[in-house]
Amino acid sequence: MYAFVLQANRGTVKPTGNFNTSADAEVLHKAMKGLGTDEDAILQLLTARSNTQRQEIKNTYKTLFGKDLINDLKGELGGKFESLIVALMTPPLAYDVTSLRDAIKGAGTDEKVLIEILASRTAHQVKEIVAAYRKEYDDNLEEDICGDTSGHFKRLLVILLQGNRQTGIQEGNIEADAQALFKAGEEKYGTDEQSFVTILGNRSAEHLRKVFDAYMKMSGFEIEESIQRETSGNLRALLLAVVKCARSIPAYFAESLYYAMKGAGTDDATLIRVMVTRSEVDMLDIRKEFRRLFACSLHSMIKGDTGGDYRKALLLLCGGDDA
Repeated sequence: MYAFVLQANRGTVKPTGNFNTSADAEVLHKAMKGLGTDEDAILQLLTARSNTQRQEIKNTYKTLFGKDLINDLKGELGGKFESLIVALMTPPLAYDVTSLRDAIKGAGTDEKVLIEILASRTAHQVKEIVAAYRKEYDDNLEEDICGDTSGHFKRLLVILLQGNRQTGIQEGNIEADAQALFKAGEEKYGTDEQSFVTILGNRSAEHLRKVFDAYMKMSGFEIEESIQRETSGNLRALLLAVVKCARSIPAYFAESLYYAMKGAGTDDATLIRVMVTRSEVDMLDIRKEFRRLFACSLHSMIKGDTGGDYRKALLLLCGGDDA
């Protein structure tokens, strides 16, 4: 099982009790049979089941009706709502693998997806992703990413792909690491990006939090401020994501969701990806961080920014309002 399930107790979506896979398959079949589609029945049911349970429903559906549930859903639904439901029906590991593949193989590269997944997943999850990618596409994820990226951005992605982050806190290295980052950025003319890449890519989150404190004492700046000033483009975005995830993964995702909805237009791809992948992991913590960081609740922002069945399903995944 993909390692998401380990810390799954902070999710808003939980396995349902007295689970009856045949009854659920019947409900979905009935919702799509005949004229018109009962979208409400589909979204109410699927957001109230865990991903593992959805996979069982999918298998039972095929056994009972001789049809592929995902194909049927795609045939009946459309637009963003369809994308959200298909995402919910995809196993978490397969979803990450497909997201990365699409980010690399589409027209141009979607660096945002590479950054989000590789900065926020655990070392164990990254190893699973690399193995599953090879199995699914008979390709090497590292080679594919290297072919599509360059410079220090590429180097840091490659380090993260190794899934070899140190564990625990190396007390003896805290000051030295902070010093190295200070020397590489604020203290010199130009920036030695390699030091940032090596330290941020290899140390554990708890070690990095100590380094950030030492850095602040030494330089008078938060590490994020220095990264903003000293780097640019995709490298800056990736370094900031790594720092934010070391500080707090829920806060990182709260921020991603906020900026996906703030301003003109909505970044629905990010909204769907984060709401689906975190719904069984830490959505309760993301909501709490969202409320702390911004002047509104996640629930109210989704409500104001989306519509129809798409909005209904997202609000069910959100699981409540922290107004």
